[in-house]
Formats: sequence, structure tokens, C-alpha cells
Amino acid sequence: MSKPKPGTGIRFGPGILVTAAFIGPGTITTASSAGAHFGFALVWALVFSVIATMILQEMSARLGLVTRAGLAEAMRASFNSPLFGKLAVILIVAAVGIGNAAYEAGNIAGAALALNTVSNTGTAFWSLVIGIAAGLLLSSGRYRLLENTLIVLVLLMSIVFLMTAVMVAPSMGELLTGLFRPSLPPGSTMTVIALIGTTVVPYNLFLHANSVREKWSAQVPVDQAIRESRMDSGLSIGLGGLITLAILSTAAAAFFNSGLVFDGASLARQLEPLLGPSARYVFAAGLFAGGLTSAITAPLAAAYAVCGAMGWRNSLDGRGFRAVWATVLLSGTAFAALGSKPLAAILFAQVANGLLLPIVAVFLLVVMNSRRLLGRHINGPVANLLGALVVAIAFGLGIVKIVGVIGVLH
Repeated sequence: MSKPKPGTGIRFGPGILVTAAFIGPGTITTASSAGAHFGFALVWALVFSVIATMILQEMSARLGLVTRAGLAEAMRASFNSPLFGKLAVILIVAAVGIGNAAYEAGNIAGAALALNTVSNTGTAFWSLVIGIAAGLLLSSGRYRLLENTLIVLVLLMSIVFLMTAVMVAPSMGELLTGLFRPSLPPGSTMTVIALIGTTVVPYNLFLHANSVREKWSAQVPVDQAIRESRMDSGLSIGLGGLITLAILSTAAAAFFNSGLVFDGASLARQLEPLLGPSARYVFAAGLFAGGLTSAITAPLAAAYAVCGAMGWRNSLDGRGFRAVWATVLLSGTAFAALGSKPLAAILFAQVANGLLLPIVAVFLLVVMNSRRLLGRHINGPVANLLGALVVAIAFGLGIVKIVGVIGVLH
């Protein structure tokens, strides 16, 4: 009988993929806008979104470690009705597969824009370079290489944004007030929803449930794997929250009540009094890292979700797996290189994700109380209480997202 393999220790692991996925151009833009327009008043919403993410991701990771099945496989197998099972498959493919293909253009365009600010070669050229780089990493079929690459990029983001925030020296009094005295300044409701919506994203749940199986083999004792996974998730997602807070703080210090006009291109320029000529290079490095990490994780998450839903071999070297991530990456690269936005696909993806998030959240809460599947690793009372709160928020986010798309269409 073979001995269990030793644990991985307290290090970054699959949780860093979650951080790499949600800290992309969208989060950077949203956090910058929140700080520029509302100062530190919305810090509470950011902290809530990080806690909600930790709760859902812990459940997803625990499900993957105990059952050795991905979230999509678990959903497909859990619906007794063939009709609901097929609807779940369709929704997963639409929201995560097609959705990530639509969002991928923004991830690659953001990273290309960052490189173009320092080289001026053209975003089309850099979009192709980034698409090829992401493709080479994904085609390696080596989980460890992907994880290590994303760790380096996330740490780069951390250094860039945290050091910049320290140099800006935000008011700790105002920051703590924004955290412990929640408020909704006029016109801030949609920004709050955007802050939460860019952090609590459904495809990360599929990504996490599968990636923990790559990190901790079945030979590692389950209790040890769960313990290490929780520490990894808390450390990684917490770091992502700090990065987002640093971005919000930098924008608040530079723009809020300053009389300066904020737009997407002005943040780095307005940091020049603090960072000098290096301001645009520093911000470009952070934006590049954010765009590239999301450009890698979006196709990866889509492949895990779609293959699990379709019943295909859910492995990095699987033929169907490669076909899914390649389709997502190629479509995103093409749109980014052409400088166009797949608006119809993005609106469709937002509706699908608005439907999927509450369904997945409810499913997670229900299945995490199934002693048949999880045995003694089911949720405790505190986890259920926190999970129920997150489910309620997920329903609200889903409704708002769908209503917002309907408003755009009309």
C-alpha cells in the first residue's frame, strides 16, 4: 500500500487562480471609478465582496476535494429530472463558455493597452502577442506551470498597486470610516453592484473546484487538503482584496474632491506628481499583469465548466478541453486585435451569468449539506448562515444584471 504524498504546505495554490481571474481590467476600472467618484465611502462593499467570494470559493473547493468531481459534473449529476439536467448544461455552456469568449476580448485588450502605452507599437500587435503567449502557456498542459506563472503575475500586480497606494498615503481615518460606517452616496448604487459583481463571479466556482484536484491528488488525506486549501484561498483572495483596495485608494487620493476629471486613461497621468515619469510604466505593469492573468484564467475556467457539463474528459491534455479554451482564446484575440467589441455576445453573456450565479449559489448551499456526498465535511451552522446571505446577494445581483441588459436593449 503506497503512502500518502506529503502536503503542499502553506503556499499559494489554486486560490491564486481565483485572484488572477477577478483582478482584471474590469476590476481595475471599477475600483478606480469607485475611488475617484466616491472616495472611501464604498470600502465596505469591497470588503463584503471579498468575504462573499471566500465563502463561495471555500465551498466549491471543498466539494472538489471531497467528491473528486468538478462543480459542473456535480450539477449535471444532481438533477434527477432529465429536463433540468439539460437546462443546467445549456446554462453552463452559455454563461461560462460563450460568456468567457465574449469577455476575453476585454482581458486581452486591457493587457495590450498597457503594453502600448510604453511601446506605441499598436494594440493590434500586442493583442496577438498576448494571445500567443496565453496559448503557449495553456497548450503546455502543465498545471504547475500555469499556477507558477499566475503567482508571478499576481505578485507583480500586488507590488505595483500596493507600493503606489503607500506612496499616495491615503487617509486611514477616511478608509476606516468607509469600512465601518456603510453608506450609499447618491448615484453609487450601480458602482456597489459593479464592485461586488466583478469579484463574485460564477466561473471562478467552476475553476476552483477543478483546480484543487490538480493541486491535491487523491493520495493526500482529505482533511489535510481541505485545511491547506482554506489557507490558500484565504491568503490568495485576501491578497486580491488588498490589490483592489489599493487601486480604489490610489484613485480616491488622486481624484476625489480634487476637481480633476477622471477617465480610464487619466489615472496613471495624474500619479505623475507622486511617481514622476515612471507613473505610466508602473500603472502599465499592473494593468498588463491584470489583463494577462484574466486572459489565461477565462479560457481555463470555460474549459473546465463546459467539459464537466458535457461529460467530456476534464483534463488539461484532453482534446475537448483544448478545443474549448482554444475557441475562447482565439475569439477574444481576434476581437481585441480588430479593436471591436462583441456587444451582442457580451449582453447575452451578462444575462446568462445573471441567471447562473444564483442557481450555482443555491446549488452549492444545498449540496454542501448533503451528507451522502460529503459525509462529515458538510456545512456547519455558521457556514450555512453566511452562505444564505451570499445566496440572497447573488439573487439580487442576478436580477439587477438581467434588468440592466433589458434596459440597454430598450
